[in-house]
Amino acid sequence: MPWDPFTTLRRALWIGGGQWAGKTTVAGIIAERYGLTHYHYDYHDARGHLDRRTAERLRRGETVVEPDAESVWIRPTVEQAVAEALATFAERFAYVQDDLRALVSPHPIIADGWGLRPHLVAPLMPSPRHMVVMVPTEEFRQRQLRELHRSNTPPPGVSDPGLAQRNRIARDRILAEDAARNARRLGIRVIEIDGSRDVHAVADVVAEHFHGLLPSVALR
Repeated sequence: MPWDPFTTLRRALWIGGGQWAGKTTVAGIIAERYGLTHYHYDYHDARGHLDRRTAERLRRGETVVEPDAESVWIRPTVEQAVAEALATFAERFAYVQDDLRALVSPHPIIADGWGLRPHLVAPLMPSPRHMVVMVPTEEFRQRQLRELHRSNTPPPGVSDPGLAQRNRIARDRILAEDAARNARRLGIRVIEIDGSRDVHAVADVVAEHFHGLLPSVALR
């Protein structure tokens, strides 16, 4: 077991999965209901983790060049983009563990994010019950792409917005499938999000899965 001075890692509750499945919303609802601290992976990943990654590379004497939009969304194949994302998730998961080690709470921390991959989280958990993986069905993914502005806006600064958006969608679909496949292999529950339940009903399902790991009485 990795160093865990306040048993934060051992007691953490994890929500991983695919993009646009409602992970952060559900984690926030559960955190509010039970008075938990919510660790939002995407916020830290887009800010502190990126800076830390750059600093570590500079310390090793490497030349750091920020990737431009073309090198991220246009030039790589979808398979190359998937491989890069998985490698980055593995590198940054060390930062997630450092973040969580610094937190002290009488209750479990609830952490969500697509970078919380089942095969990375599994060695930290006393049992698979500490994690769920939420993935959208293809129908729900298409609905999100139609209705959710963040999902249907092409990456900025690219020469071919249509191609960039297709590449992003394909990459995200493969990463969601990878998360579900690895979760099932490790005995971690997969919840398919098809839009038939609202976020509060999905939060009920996730909270029931975490029953016995959450505080015994909800705040509301």
